[in-house]
Amino acid sequence: MKTDRIYLRKFENSDLENVFRGLSHPDIIKYYGISFNSLEATKEQMTWFTDLEKNKTGIWWAVCSKEDDTFLGAGGLNDLCEEKKKAEIGFWLLPENWGKGIMTEAMPLIIDYGFNKLDLKRIEGLVETKNSNCKKALKKLNFNLEKTMVDCEVKNGEKISLDVYITLND
Repeated sequence: MKTDRIYLRKFENSDLENVFRGLSHPDIIKYYGISFNSLEATKEQMTWFTDLEKNKTGIWWAVCSKEDDTFLGAGGLNDLCEEKKKAEIGFWLLPENWGKGIMTEAMPLIIDYGFNKLDLKRIEGLVETKNSNCKKALKKLNFNLEKTMVDCEVKNGEKISLDVYITLND
């Protein structure tokens, strides 16, 4: 899966340090549900990313630059439910890649894969209510706000609300 500037590929063991760099970075994990404090702990996530035989609940890709193969971030689908034909989209970029349109370029590839390869009918984006940048990106991709789940989770000892954005495969 590719565009003029980026491509998505399967994760490789050599991505460990980049995944750790992303999922330990304070600006990324501020609104992200997973974080790691060591390379060793990050190996658990890498196993989830790379062992597609065991992992039936999601599929994720490394997002890379076509120009120089640089690792830019990651994106994919979580909580895949074949029976209900739905999944949750997720995405993160290393901070040096923010504001360059990479997310809005890569996410349509993931959405297309979900709708056309996995035959999903619904893709959700669960976003912390305070994460305005992510909500803007989802709106650009024609996701619609379905509901807000008020104080539905506890993160770092504080209640947070989540906005549920959806796109449908009509």
